[in-house]
Amino acid sequence: MNLNNIPFGTTNWTEIPTTRHEGEQGYALWRTQQFDHIRVRMVDYSAGYLADHFCSKGHILLCLEGELHTELEDGRTFTLTAGMSYQVADHAEAHRSSTTTGAQLFIVD
Repeated sequence: MNLNNIPFGTTNWTEIPTTRHEGEQGYALWRTQQFDHIRVRMVDYSAGYLADHFCSKGHILLCLEGELHTELEDGRTFTLTAGMSYQVADHAEAHRSSTTTGAQLFIVD
């Protein structure tokens, strides 16, 4: 990841409008900032959320609240709780998220 053409700035995430993304079950609310080719998001998953696809995009993801379940396409599963993170490269290991209780995430990709 190269961080270029990004002047110093601050973000008040409460001022960023949300976009709603439906899952196979539940929904995700994204607050998104684009900095050159880097996307930074604050994402809130509803209780009962299940992604509608396996994602092959790379991410650095930090769980801020709740509990997030990540399933890899090969069947392995991982659980993140507040304060835990994961990282995965582009086109490395397809993954999808779910949560029974809801979760808030900070994601850079």
